[in-house]
Amino acid sequence: MISAEEAQLLLHQGRVAEAERAFAAILEKEPNNVQALNVMALRSLRTQDLKTALSHIEHALRMDAKHPLTLYNRGRILEAAERYVEAAASQRAALKLAPNFHAARLYLARALDLAGQRHHAIVAYARALEDAQKDGRWLNQATTPPAFRPIVETAVREVKLGRRAAIEELLRPLVAEFGRASMTRIDRSLRIYFKEETPPVSDPRQRPTFLHFPDIPANAYVDLKLFPWIDSLEAKTGEIREELLSLLPTAAGREPVFGSAALEAEHLRGLDHAPSWNGYYFYRHGERRPDNCDRCPRTAAALEALPLCKVREHGPEVLFSVFTPGTHLLPHRGVTNTRLVAHLPLMVPDDCSLVVGGEEHRWREGKIVVFDDTYEHEAWNRSTKTRVVLIFDVWSPYLSAAERSALGILIGNISDFRHEVEAAD
Repeated sequence: MISAEEAQLLLHQGRVAEAERAFAAILEKEPNNVQALNVMALRSLRTQDLKTALSHIEHALRMDAKHPLTLYNRGRILEAAERYVEAAASQRAALKLAPNFHAARLYLARALDLAGQRHHAIVAYARALEDAQKDGRWLNQATTPPAFRPIVETAVREVKLGRRAAIEELLRPLVAEFGRASMTRIDRSLRIYFKEETPPVSDPRQRPTFLHFPDIPANAYVDLKLFPWIDSLEAKTGEIREELLSLLPTAAGREPVFGSAALEAEHLRGLDHAPSWNGYYFYRHGERRPDNCDRCPRTAAALEALPLCKVREHGPEVLFSVFTPGTHLLPHRGVTNTRLVAHLPLMVPDDCSLVVGGEEHRWREGKIVVFDDTYEHEAWNRSTKTRVVLIFDVWSPYLSAAERSALGILIGNISDFRHEVEAAD
């Protein structure tokens, strides 16, 4: 009689019939052999003898109740028996023991779908795909075993269809208010997001990391004539700077822009001293900071008069941005060309610059600059003094009111879904 190891090798070689005969012989000698019980259960599953399949798999579980592969195979057998809720529970039990068991999560998703829990199924499909692809699996046919290709293709299709349907439903009131034609570019941006359409490339330097919106002129620096509020805000530079100076002597309301030492090490460099990038935030991740707004009421009022890019949990980011001497923010990119970044320079010593798309800009106090941060950009303070600019996010002036509303909805929904996927058990 060949050993279990030799029988397993036959399975890996695709010699299934020989392997099953070998495991059947092993099971006769060792009736409690968990590996043999699993193989025999799968043989019975393949021949639709579900009663025998369940008998073998339950026997295996009695021998080892915490065997992830046995729980996974039990889930597949229960699914074939149309016991979908129990099948999902078995796959969850396998995942609890082996969180990176990608196949178990994939079959969990299918069991949920068959049980009528479509939204939970889509979340599970998305999590299964994401986790596997992080490990270099299921990226294409070459990285997907033939036996898994149909269910992986189903997962990709179901996630895309489910996400599109959810977003369409949320946008329905806007379609009713503004007309279907108002969503033409929104529809195209979604096709780009779901990789159904190639992003238009008018300037190869522009590469959004998240959402590319079509038919917006691509420029590293944006013409200030497009913003009717520029002159009014620049006229308030003196009073805004005065409120800034009242904050600088104290740490109250100040916080690091990067929330960890690891991120600071990745994005910042210093000359003679350790770099430091801190901010007095008026908005962070879309949340208004009332303390700093109360400390700087004239600045806060001026900001509220602007077309700030307000998206729940995302934007705007508005802050007095403080670079200590010698600080260099390394090149990086922003997430979407629907949002632009504006700087009102307040304290700018010599040898300070902003570079966007390879084009250098030297800040001038009181003179606003607006740029598209989906171009690679960096900034530095090579002086011996502190540099401060007021940073704020505004909508692209090329967007309609309907498109701004739609973007707020779909970005918020994509974010909600991401949170669900990350939290999926």
